[in-house]
Amino acid sequence: MSADESPVTAPIPTGWRSRVDPRPALRRVRESAPAILQIVVAATGAYAFALYVLGHPAPLLAATVTVSSLGLVRDARPRRVLETVVGMLVGILVAELLLLVAGSGWWQLALALAATLIVARFLSHQAGFAIAAAIQSLIVMIVPASSPFLRLIDGVVGGVAALLVTALIPRSAQRAAVRDGTAVFAAAEAAATAVIQGLHRGDRLRAERGLAKARALEPLLEQWRGSLDTGIAVARISPFLRRQRHELERQLRMRQSMDLATRNLRVVARRASYLCVDGVARPVAADILAEVTRAMGLIGHSLGDISSATTARESLISVAAHLDPAEVTPGASMGDQNLITALRPLVVDLLTATGMSAGDARATVPRI
Repeated sequence: MSADESPVTAPIPTGWRSRVDPRPALRRVRESAPAILQIVVAATGAYAFALYVLGHPAPLLAATVTVSSLGLVRDARPRRVLETVVGMLVGILVAELLLLVAGSGWWQLALALAATLIVARFLSHQAGFAIAAAIQSLIVMIVPASSPFLRLIDGVVGGVAALLVTALIPRSAQRAAVRDGTAVFAAAEAAATAVIQGLHRGDRLRAERGLAKARALEPLLEQWRGSLDTGIAVARISPFLRRQRHELERQLRMRQSMDLATRNLRVVARRASYLCVDGVARPVAADILAEVTRAMGLIGHSLGDISSATTARESLISVAAHLDPAEVTPGASMGDQNLITALRPLVVDLLTATGMSAGDARATVPRI
């Protein structure tokens, strides 16, 4: 290489930059912090109780049952934790009985594993129930114990510890629900915005893009429902989350309304994409949908500030009062009037999301 030549540095590929970006990893750790705290406290407490109070020499299952039943998953409902604990206790019990009858060995291990899976599948339709039972059964068959059924007691200790920390060190239910709800509203606004742009420009592709985004809302709604179900279930047994129960139930009603609203948004998007085939702009319908979308954004803000729901309701009532297709689009085609008609149930559903009753919400739109 000559003196005036300089080495060429190859650009770092985008994928490599994303792999070394620590932010997603730190976010995972932050979101899992309550679950990690639960697991550490419960496993340590169960192990210490079985070791020092009960005098068990090596209470392995007291710790493993706790860790496996709590886990790092989002669904931390007491019922799910209890089901997992019961599954593992079934596996321990089956293995202990077979050890007494047949002893230990390779074919006894195979028999215990088969029997555990059969019994677990009979007791529960959840595949995780059977797998949890099978793992504990294997531990019992492989790891020796000083006396029969000692490990069953350890398993019970671990299960009780898991249920106690679920109530006494609960995971942040409301924070998860707000995060998931905010994601739903952000995605719904993005879908509606694409439809608005399509109507303003007479652009069929943009309207169809909005329809595709609206169709993709279902997984987000399910995720929101899961976090709400978990939060409400934990709040029922946790003395520290009882104050959040009312707010979580309000969000659950809001989610039900948003489920209906997103379905009607798909109807609006479908009709808009059909109309935009002619390339003609429809500013009236676009402006109405824009007003509705702004109100929807305020409802989303009410997840953190409930006062925003009142502002959203007033805005939607104002829009609803003029949703008469003959008044809004006089002399327009049937397709254009049908688009305005499709906005009516969307507005009604959003009004119920603000806390208004379904009957009062329907009364805000003029009879046609």
